[in-house]
Amino acid sequence: MRYMLLIYGDESAWFNLPEAELKKGYQAYMDNTEELIKSGCMRAGSELKPATTATTVRVRDGKPSFADGPFAETKEQLGGYYLIECDSLDDALAWAAKCPGATHGSVEVRPVAADPA
Repeated sequence: MRYMLLIYGDESAWFNLPEAELKKGYQAYMDNTEELIKSGCMRAGSELKPATTATTVRVRDGKPSFADGPFAETKEQLGGYYLIECDSLDDALAWAAKCPGATHGSVEVRPVAADPA
């Protein structure tokens, strides 16, 4: 089963860390990514650019509208993700608990819908 681990955190706190702390934080993610790769669970993953670079698209009455930024004001922003494949939700939750983002933000675990083929 495939699962998305959606990593949420406070962008302003992350990007305002002292350089040494930021490097330590990135190294924790690199270590976590390496562990996922070695386990065979890793399918994809990436850090995302800040929420300020997002564009939200809505279509109403057939007309698209575009707004700068995320669709909602929140204290935590989606900062990255892992796409993993493992045997059970319990396994996915265990990987989410190992994610560095879980220590300062949250990690949402969501099953990926089966391909419609």
